[in-house]
Amino acid sequence: MTTKKDYKAEYERWLERADESLQSELKGYDEARIEDSFYKNLAFGTGGLRGVIGAGTNRMNIHTVSKASQGLAAYLRKEYGNEASVAIGYDSRINSELFARMAAGVFAANGVKVFIWNRLLPVPTVSYAVRYLGASAGVMITASHNPSQYNGYKVYGHDGCQITTKAAAEILEAIENVDIFDGVHSESFDSGLDSRKITYIDEAVFDSFLQEVKNQSVLYGDAIDKNVSIVYSPLNGTGLEPVTRILKEEGYTNITLVEEQKKPDGSFPTCPYPNPEIKEALALGIEYCQKTGADLMLATDPDCDRVGIAVKGQNGDYQLLSGNEVGLLLLDYICSQRQKHGTMPENPLLLKTIVTIDMADRIGADYGLETINVLTGFKFIGEQIGILEGRGEEERYVFGFEESYGYLTGGYVRDKDGVDGAYMICEMFSFYKSQGISLLDKLAELYAKYGYCLNTLHSYKFDGSAGMAKMKAIMDYTRQHIGEGDEFAGRQVVKVEDYSHGLNGLPKSNVLKVKLENNISFVVRPSGTEPKLKIYLSVSADNKDLAEAVEKEIAEACGKLVASV
Repeated sequence: MTTKKDYKAEYERWLERADESLQSELKGYDEARIEDSFYKNLAFGTGGLRGVIGAGTNRMNIHTVSKASQGLAAYLRKEYGNEASVAIGYDSRINSELFARMAAGVFAANGVKVFIWNRLLPVPTVSYAVRYLGASAGVMITASHNPSQYNGYKVYGHDGCQITTKAAAEILEAIENVDIFDGVHSESFDSGLDSRKITYIDEAVFDSFLQEVKNQSVLYGDAIDKNVSIVYSPLNGTGLEPVTRILKEEGYTNITLVEEQKKPDGSFPTCPYPNPEIKEALALGIEYCQKTGADLMLATDPDCDRVGIAVKGQNGDYQLLSGNEVGLLLLDYICSQRQKHGTMPENPLLLKTIVTIDMADRIGADYGLETINVLTGFKFIGEQIGILEGRGEEERYVFGFEESYGYLTGGYVRDKDGVDGAYMICEMFSFYKSQGISLLDKLAELYAKYGYCLNTLHSYKFDGSAGMAKMKAIMDYTRQHIGEGDEFAGRQVVKVEDYSHGLNGLPKSNVLKVKLENNISFVVRPSGTEPKLKIYLSVSADNKDLAEAVEKEIAEACGKLVASV
């Protein structure tokens, strides 16, 4: 492990031994950049690796990817022996294909059989391929929705779920035992192909994945008009092929693509932050909607596991719906259709994260669903589906979603799926449009029935080692100064839930949930994938205006809390 004390020595070692392209980059580093690039190793956890592309131990590059692959290979050989295998995929990001091939060469040299997609495809196809092929693990080279300077290395277990805390700790130990230059065994990608240590995944696996997505339909023979006008943007990522193919094969042919964001491009020239949660990422798509008069706008993030949408309002403008709002609409649509057609399973389940809108619990309960709330991250929803499968109860799972635009309607994969999300959103939209109902109408109906609820996210960025220390200090301060019976933003604190103790049977996690009177709460957590502190606010009120006014007060108080530390 690189420490602050010896980062300069490691920098000098990289100047001598790193790949030539990285050496030339390193020579231009000033003192601050040297420290930030070498003061620690890039963190490996349940989300794998994620970081800025560049030279250094705290960056994504061919050496950090190779070291991680060497450690993972050692872990897989220990667990699976000569039968160890891995499925690999990659997205459109800078160096994604290069990193995927480097990883494949390391696995092949270490006796781990490699199955790799022959082109960039969405992250859920790796989760699917692991289960379809019976692989020991999966690796996806992606940084999801992060800005263009990022890339990452996402790891799945044999069950198609992101790795557990226990597995991540064991893999990390194996990785840390690897010298980044002397401890890596690798061979070229082409030699691995020639020796059949590396093989491309058969196209039948992709076809099977798309069929599973199609199987998620809950129309059950109900006729709808699929000639809705759709604008779709893959945000220069992996969604183009699977999303357009499945929509067209299912009868949605009135599709306009955002040309500037159609082709894969890791620099994301028209959306520097390619996250469908961010309004700016959908701005160009909305311009297309205004020109064409489209009914619906869809955008998937670069690895196509998230979906954002905009719909036309009564005055012709386009309104973005939040991940929580789309999740509520999908939950109600799926449940109403399954109830109507008698396909609701016994003891049905809704799975969601603790920062996802609480109103979903009330909707689910109205349809007889039990809600299981898990830690932030779709991997915990995937883990619950795996537990259900182990008990022979997988059919109990009805729907899972998280506020950050991730949805999954079936257990065929163990991660959120933007292909499934896009398909089901189009089906739901068309179903209601055929009845003269807009999604905004339906959402208003749900709020009238279950009460208005506003959920928002506020992020605070803290870069480098000083930023990590700052986030830790904020978490410590919050724990020490906010307790039950105290006041926050003029409201009484009813309860404080500290998930660092492993609350409610969940794994330990650096997360605090503060519940205030009148069904108001906020959750504070450092991001596991970005140098950000995230605060999630949830406000229940009689109407939207009241909720927004209260949310503003709570947000200002949270901002003061962060600034005071």
